[in-house]
Amino acid sequence: MSSIDTTKHGEDNNNIDTIAQDIERVVISEDKKDTDKDCTSCEQNNNVDNVGTDVMFTELQTRTKRGKDDSSDSFECSLCSWGQTTKICKSCEQKLEQAKNDDDDDNEDFNSVTKQKNTSTCASCGKEGYSDDMNTCNKCKEVKYCNAACKKKHRTKHKKSCERRVAELHDEKLFKEHPPSEECHICFLPLQHGIQTESFMSCCGKVICAGCIVAMKMSVIAIRKSGGKINDLCAFCRTPPPSSDKESLNRIEKLVDKGNANAFYTLGLAYRKGDFGLTQSYQKANELYLKAGGLGCSKAYYGLGISYEKGTGVAIDKNKAKHYYELAAIGGYVGARHNLTRFEADAGNVERAMAHLVLAARAGDESLMNKVKEYFIKGIVTKDGYATTLRAYHDRQKVMKSDAREEAAALLLKLHG
Repeated sequence: MSSIDTTKHGEDNNNIDTIAQDIERVVISEDKKDTDKDCTSCEQNNNVDNVGTDVMFTELQTRTKRGKDDSSDSFECSLCSWGQTTKICKSCEQKLEQAKNDDDDDNEDFNSVTKQKNTSTCASCGKEGYSDDMNTCNKCKEVKYCNAACKKKHRTKHKKSCERRVAELHDEKLFKEHPPSEECHICFLPLQHGIQTESFMSCCGKVICAGCIVAMKMSVIAIRKSGGKINDLCAFCRTPPPSSDKESLNRIEKLVDKGNANAFYTLGLAYRKGDFGLTQSYQKANELYLKAGGLGCSKAYYGLGISYEKGTGVAIDKNKAKHYYELAAIGGYVGARHNLTRFEADAGNVERAMAHLVLAARAGDESLMNKVKEYFIKGIVTKDGYATTLRAYHDRQKVMKSDAREEAAALLLKLHG
């Protein structure tokens, strides 16, 4: 039995070898047939580079000798996946070139349409041109010219309408509702209006509300009373206060070198008052105010307006004073509207004066809110106008108040009366 079983087992092995050889021949035959198939994308075989075909057959022969299909070493057309070649068939190259040309044409068409949409007419000669390539009026920014010569030629005709439009644009900015004030860098509440409600820290360059400063001071006092030893520190960066005027000045000047707008304004105040051992100079103060305003400190424009109104360091110029008060108001400094209300009232512009008054009251200014109330009692302000202003005033006051700020206000009132 065992010999019969062994013989049968041997015959089965021979049959398996024969089947394996047949499968190998079929596989090789099918592989060769695959190499003769047309490109499925372009249906062209003759366009394939001969070098790619030689590489293909060499690779197939190598794989046959290995007795395995090493798919990781296969080569295909990178576009249509036809055959086993490392190159792109010529038809696909043509299609690529055509697609590229189509994209270029589309871009040219898009640019052409864009230019047509952005065309403008020269206000002087009437010629049309691409807006970005034309000269624009330097003041109103709305009228286009084909060149500088046309702009100069049209200047006399355009002057009145230009000035009128510039004034309209200026008033749009001037009489816009005030956004919330800058936030304290510790409690993140909008800063209050008025004096002694905030402080500029020369160590870190941050503006901190009086509430946070007093809260820090009270915590230091409490630690000292309990026997602890602690120095006064900045409420934001925990830096000890300057030990001398020279150190204070050095800190401010370092922030000025970094372009800190509030540092420019603080240094201007120092020159105006002669603080930190500086020689008093109104002219230097005004120069620093102008730089601070340009960097975004609207309060500095207010200080410059006062200089022109009172003639400190400059000749008295009411028009320039009003101009800088307006820049301060546009920048968000509500206190400037006090002076603008007075300027407009003195000039007989009652509507503009009331507009400044109401805008300041709506922004949370307590003293001007009392003025609105006074004018309501006199019948100058309507009932609806007073009601809407009062609601807006209370809304602003709510977001600016805190227990720490109330405590600080009470303490300052006690100290300074």
